[in-house]
Amino acid sequence: MTAPRQEPTSATMSIGAVLEQLRAEFPDVTISKIRFLESEGLVTPGRSPSGYRRFSTKDCERLRYVLTAQRDFYLPLKIIKEQLDAHDRGEQVEGPAPRAPRTLATVQSSEPADFLARRQTRISRADLIERVGCDESFLRELERSALVSPGKVGYFDEDAIALVSAAKALAEYGFEARHLRAFKTSADREAGLIAQIANPIARGGDSGAAERAAELIRELAALSVAFHTQLVKSAVKDAVR
Repeated sequence: MTAPRQEPTSATMSIGAVLEQLRAEFPDVTISKIRFLESEGLVTPGRSPSGYRRFSTKDCERLRYVLTAQRDFYLPLKIIKEQLDAHDRGEQVEGPAPRAPRTLATVQSSEPADFLARRQTRISRADLIERVGCDESFLRELERSALVSPGKVGYFDEDAIALVSAAKALAEYGFEARHLRAFKTSADREAGLIAQIANPIARGGDSGAAERAAELIRELAALSVAFHTQLVKSAVKDAVR
């Protein structure tokens, strides 16, 4: 990932024109997202005499840098801003290596970046079964227990692959779908608590409210997983004793 280029130019563009430039590479970007990144200090467009935002080529490159860092390297905005600030000070900034895929053996903790929305994928039922190495009856049992479900058009995503893989690994130790329901109930309760905190922010109505709520959800989700992990570790130690 290269640092944003600094190319002074008198030419500026509207937020709509910036959106059109970015959408070819980042289909999910929205005007609301751009405004949110501005509110977080990641880009500082100028203003026309009538008050409209005017973005320079440098602004557009900074936005592309931020979106790439989020999508390809899973970096939180705080780290991205630190990189951009270092670049603005003339310091050499090297892009991070892409994060290696996590496996059951390597997952020790979660970070806010782990909860960023992934690129949309469409995985058929047959592909899921083949990739996980489970059978149809196992997947049906997970579905009956509301542990996993396909999207509206019948396809699964990468998160479903990870979930079914974890369920299969637990099944090898004797966990059945009915046992895993306890995990689902706990996760639903944790998600509900996080929503109680984030929803009022999302309903704020100001520019970037939805994006701020999304960032908060990622932070709280990571903390929730870390806290839950420590609780399980403590309980397991007591059980072993």
